[in-house]
Amino acid sequence: MSSHPAAPPADGPGRRTRVAVVFGGRSEEHSISCATAASVLRAMDRERYDVVPIGITREGHWVLVDDDPEALEIRDGRLPHVPDTGRQVIVPLGGLDQDLRVVATDGTVADLGPVDVVFPLLHGPFGEDGTIQGLLELADIRYVGCGVLASAAMMDKHVMKVLFSSAGLAVGPYTVITDLDWRRDRAAALDAAASLHFPVFVKPARAGSSMGVVKVDGPEELEAAVDKARSHDPKVLVEQGIAGREIECGVLQGRGADVPRISEVGEITVVGGGHEFYDFEAKYLDEASVRIQVPAGVSDGVRAQVREVARRAFEVAGCEGLARVDCFVTEAGEVLINEINTMPGFTPFSMYPQAWAASGVSYPELVDELIQLALARPLGLR
Repeated sequence: MSSHPAAPPADGPGRRTRVAVVFGGRSEEHSISCATAASVLRAMDRERYDVVPIGITREGHWVLVDDDPEALEIRDGRLPHVPDTGRQVIVPLGGLDQDLRVVATDGTVADLGPVDVVFPLLHGPFGEDGTIQGLLELADIRYVGCGVLASAAMMDKHVMKVLFSSAGLAVGPYTVITDLDWRRDRAAALDAAASLHFPVFVKPARAGSSMGVVKVDGPEELEAAVDKARSHDPKVLVEQGIAGREIECGVLQGRGADVPRISEVGEITVVGGGHEFYDFEAKYLDEASVRIQVPAGVSDGVRAQVREVARRAFEVAGCEGLARVDCFVTEAGEVLINEINTMPGFTPFSMYPQAWAASGVSYPELVDELIQLALARPLGLR
């Protein structure tokens, strides 16, 4: 553990905390990250925070962008992206030099100065999976959210299930098809998947936003579904469909040694639009077909069980900052953990902020609390 102090930098008279908001990225969830950033940028109190908006293009270039939330919103089915502004941001890799720099297209270098904390709003690979967290650890820069290990482990739905099962948390039946499994013996991999009860859900093991997820009603559909999932990730998870309801809640790290704070529970149901499940289009492009209900209409007993599972999952995973925990509640009343998302959808219309709003924490308060939690954490491995 680093010997750096846990306290945030001392504020001089009128000094605002400097926050770099990082978004976009190389993953297929690039546009969703932009939409998340639009909401966070709009909510940040500019009297308290000096905001530095940094976009990562689809090609992986870090660029300084304009502080314009409108340009980053999803509007009329248009998915936003980070433009290459030509103002490349260089991040220091530790040591005494803590200043970010901007390199213009003509090669001139400008000193952007240090930042107190980074708010990484990246979804999926190359951001939510421990990669940017590792970079920021090397750079000795505090950041919002989970550390390297928790981010990486919870990004891989297979590893996640193994960890939760080992801790005594109930998960649904599943099988994994690795790249080697598929190339060595495709028939055996399909047989293992077909041994589950249909319907099953075939999904990339390390992707989010329902990218590449296919509901499969019979064994004859499996091969095509696996191929589709493999176009997003060579490692594929096949999960048995659970008869029941999906109930979710948000987790917010406690202050100091306090236990994690758990939000009210919520439920998302698809009510139209021809969607068989809560897929990418239903999540982001067809809001009229989706209903978010917080609090969810469940018994006090189920509510308590889901919230306890969420607390345990957060601690088992070693999460910090925030997470959303998704559970299945079966027709028999059993609570199974489905997954934990270390950088959940974060627009005001997403489940995580709505669950906290129903728990008495507004969107701007939530953003502020996450920044304060990050500032209070020590630098170094965690």
